[in-house]
Parts: sequence; structure tokens; C-alpha cells
Amino acid sequence: MFIETQATPNPATVKFLPGRAVMPSGTIDFGSPEAAEASPLASALFTLGDVTGVFLGSDFISVTRAEGGGDWRELKPQVLGIIVDHFASGAPLLNEIAAETEIEDDPETADIVAQIRDLLETRIRPAVANDGGDIVYKGFREGVVYLQMQGACSGCPSSTATLKNGIENLLKYYVPEVIDVRAV
Repeated sequence: MFIETQATPNPATVKFLPGRAVMPSGTIDFGSPEAAEASPLASALFTLGDVTGVFLGSDFISVTRAEGGGDWRELKPQVLGIIVDHFASGAPLLNEIAAETEIEDDPETADIVAQIRDLLETRIRPAVANDGGDIVYKGFREGVVYLQMQGACSGCPSSTATLKNGIENLLKYYVPEVIDVRAV
């Protein structure tokens, strides 16, 4: 199995592309070993010690290492080994997924929410996935869109600029009811 690796805008995160589907639908972000218990692959990656985050995308796995946690030259071969072993074993990707909480949308804003979700799905999420992350819609209330940054985007030095200068401007342009975008 050949696995391609790519740097991301977040220097602590590397994107691993196994050349096959990873998540059949959606994405999932594991920020701790406890959360990773839902995935045999993520759990195995956290056993490396220097891993502080694992993000599973449609066709990639983003792994975040601890600040000052060593060099990617040492960690990358270990991560590659775990990914190859996981896919070769045929083990399931996920055991179970905990329900994610969302901010309750105002029922009167259903059309606005549909526009926001469409823009996220068609314009924003594909671009963010190229960098090894994802942005998940969490809610819309009183003109504020709540989003969760995941994978390489979570903790990325440029994530605030991406959120405010890119995503917020795009949403405000197409959906005038949006007055602010916030990360949760």
C-alpha cells in the first residue's frame, strides 16, 4: 500500500492519503486518546505519544503532533506503519460515534440555514479538505454562524484568518443575514 503525505498550513499536522476511501461519509475529529476509543485506527495513532489529534476525512487522515514533540522525520514512519497495518488487517474504522451537539437553529431561519449549509458544502469544505481539515456547521442564531474547525484547521496558526477573512466574508457576501462567524 502506497501512502502519500502532504504538508498542511498547520506545521504540526501532516495529511496522509492512503489512496482509498477512509470515511464512507462525513468526517470525524479526535482530540484526545479518550475520544479516539471510538476508532481502532485513531486509538493506535494516539499510542505513539506525540500525537495530539487525528482527523479522518473522506480519503485522508490528518495527524497532529504535540508542539515540541519531536520531528516529523521520526514520527512519520511510525504513523505510516500504523495506517498500513490498520488497512491490511481489515479492522473497522469506527466502533461507534458519539452524537455531536449543535446550536439549535431558529425555525424561522430555515432558508438562511439552507443557503449557509450549501455554501459550506460546495465552496468551503472542499477547499479546507485540501489542507487536511474540515469545517462543520454547528448552528445559526441571531445572525451568527457557529462552525467547528477540525483536523489540520483546528489549532492552525492561520485558522482565525481563514475563518474571518475567508469564510465570514464569503458567507456575508452570499447571505446578507450573516453578521458574524465564530468557531466553537
